[in-house]
Amino acid sequence: MASSEVLWYIIPREGAYPWEPEGRRPVDLGYLRRLAGTVESLGFSGALLATDLYDVWPLGSALAASTSTAFKPLLAVHPGLISPTLLAKMALSFDTLFGGRLRFNVVNGSTKSLQEYGLHVEHDERYELSAEYWSIVKRLTAGEIFDHQGRFYDLKDAGASFRELRPVQEPHVPLWFGGSSAPGIEMAAEHVDVYLTWGEPPHLLKEKLDRVRERAAAHGRTLRIGLRLHLIVRDTEEAAWAAADRLLDVTRQATYARQLGERAGEDGVGWQRQFREHGGKAPARARELETHPNLWPGMSLFRPGPGTAVVGSAAQVVERLKEYEALGVDTFILSGNPLLEEAYRVAETVLPALR
Repeated sequence: MASSEVLWYIIPREGAYPWEPEGRRPVDLGYLRRLAGTVESLGFSGALLATDLYDVWPLGSALAASTSTAFKPLLAVHPGLISPTLLAKMALSFDTLFGGRLRFNVVNGSTKSLQEYGLHVEHDERYELSAEYWSIVKRLTAGEIFDHQGRFYDLKDAGASFRELRPVQEPHVPLWFGGSSAPGIEMAAEHVDVYLTWGEPPHLLKEKLDRVRERAAAHGRTLRIGLRLHLIVRDTEEAAWAAADRLLDVTRQATYARQLGERAGEDGVGWQRQFREHGGKAPARARELETHPNLWPGMSLFRPGPGTAVVGSAAQVVERLKEYEALGVDTFILSGNPLLEEAYRVAETVLPALR
């Protein structure tokens, strides 16, 4: 089996438990550059720069400028917030300046979150918008100049103003995307290069990946499969679960209430699948939520985004990742708190087994 590609995770909300003020460390540009340089030196192929406190474009540009071509930033971008033509110009500029390293993580968001930016689209409509948006971006980042008239966009001579910005990557800037609903899977099957999913028990994940592959085949395509996971790796299984328990202990009740209350009505199917694993209730001990050996959905109790962690010794964590590899996962986006120290731990204990 070929070795898997492994990325890390970089956001400015960093620390041992950064959802609480006392668990967050001061982070500036110097720290983030140090983190990116560490990720690169440890052998990760890049990092996901998620939608967080900082916009991903200045963050991605700063980190690309301080690393080599071995570090490939995966920028999380919501379709529809800016013109697809402008996004393509930004992407081609980035790739020209930084040696063809850009990758897009397509984030469809939620109906509520997008309203802050003046984008009012319901769940299924978000995917219709996304499909049209990214089909335009793909053509523009492949160097095409064209007219387009669709449901959401009417473009004339798109790409003409930056025709001298030639593509660095072929056939276009790669698209990575995760969506668990039927419209999301259909969008992925037709348009993206890497299908991303959050961690779930393997039997549930297999069912979803079978649907993804079936729909991709219907479009005459095959997709790479990526998995986003948080890791709590320690010398022993007991120590790892104790570390998970500590995260529950240091989290305020107000944080639980805010996180679960704000997202109880979330219309994202991926979130709903995670939410069902804990039902919106914090357990007394972390292991009460263990859904599969070493698999813990508890991270979503106190932070947004991927809420599943693999908890255990290095050998156990590797065993779980190998289970996912057996399902066809060839790409992992991993994280651990704090991001800097845990990058070292994971690189030393887990990465060698994935190569």
